[in-house]
Amino acid sequence: MTGTATLLLRLAAPLQAWGDYRAILDTRHTAAQPTKSGVIGLLAAALGRDRDQPLGQLADLTLGVRTDVPGTILRDYHTVSDYRGVPLLSANLNAKGRQKPTSKPRYVQPTERYYLQDAAFLVGVNGPAHFITELANAAKAPACLLGLGRRSCPPTFPLVLGITDQPLIDALKEQNWLASPHARTVWQNRHRGAAPATIDVPATIDDPEGDTTLSDQPVSFALGKQRHTTRRVSHQLITLATGFTPAPGTPADEGHDPLALLGW
Repeated sequence: MTGTATLLLRLAAPLQAWGDYRAILDTRHTAAQPTKSGVIGLLAAALGRDRDQPLGQLADLTLGVRTDVPGTILRDYHTVSDYRGVPLLSANLNAKGRQKPTSKPRYVQPTERYYLQDAAFLVGVNGPAHFITELANAAKAPACLLGLGRRSCPPTFPLVLGITDQPLIDALKEQNWLASPHARTVWQNRHRGAAPATIDVPATIDDPEGDTTLSDQPVSFALGKQRHTTRRVSHQLITLATGFTPAPGTPADEGHDPLALLGW
């Protein structure tokens, strides 16, 4: 294959967690959608790349993320303690490379982890066709276990939806809505049984002229030396067919109209 191609990935699972600038030791937040660092890291794991290896062509890929099912936030609160009843150690090391005790003895450390529940995203990755084919093959038979942002969040099947020679934005527009039957039912329940023929979903696409800056462009994944830089993105809404069956006598495109009672 020559030229460029777009790899389409379905990132869906009971739980996902995409670290962002708010990540600290005791609290790990999640971004509302897959980050570029997270997606590149997933593909690097599929290829079997070592953390210390240069990113190479991975860093040059163009990313697009379509949020088909935004999911809901799950807060996981738990505490850490030493079963022996002794004070916890700090993250600081002494001259011998051993952890130092906390300056003020601490016996219990509360921590929080945030996750996205039941979310589904369509991710498009565009780059040289031969490299995209290599990535697709690796994602189908990964060298390492894959996780959606964290190791505890494995993706559900299917992960790879296919390769297309379409430009990234066109590929994102033509793929069917990824909402599962259950997610569609939940959507309708939240919208009072509405059955519109189409739905608008948001998409975030790499764009040098974009109006938003994100700080998730990976530079290095090396342990202790992780680095990121910024990238510019643009946002747009993509209209997708829902496949909903309207109630008898109801127009297919009828949904909730907030201005109906005003006679508009």
